[in-house]
Amino acid sequence: MTLCGIDLVGYFAAEASTSRLRLITAAARNWWPDRPANLVTCVHGLHYVGDKLALLAAMLRWLTPGGKFVANFDPHSIRHADGSSAARRVLARLRAAGLTYDARRHLLTAHGPTTIEFRAEYLGADNRSGPGYTGQPAVTSYYNW
Repeated sequence: MTLCGIDLVGYFAAEASTSRLRLITAAARNWWPDRPANLVTCVHGLHYVGDKLALLAAMLRWLTPGGKFVANFDPHSIRHADGSSAARRVLARLRAAGLTYDARRHLLTAHGPTTIEFRAEYLGADNRSGPGYTGQPAVTSYYNW
């Protein structure tokens, strides 16, 4: 078993001290694993990402048939071009694809590889929109549906 950590800017505390750990600096949306993963997680990371929907779609394709996906997710950080919330639309699409969302814990889960298309054009993001549900700075993502 190998654990793989991906970070956009390579902000790892230290070099990997074992061959069973790979630390990769890459844009996760464009990265592809060498082989499917049994577990894909994104713990308190999506709130820093601009195109959240593209990253979610990519990560869901990385799984083995018995694999599990778990991510913290705030659907209210997804907005229409006019600034209104797209949370209902996004959650409906995620649920239709077989994902589960626990609103109390802000936890999105899936089992097995999932192909999902949001059919939305990413317009950009605002990193000055204020804190998210964690109280930490967050990025609001805008889409044209």
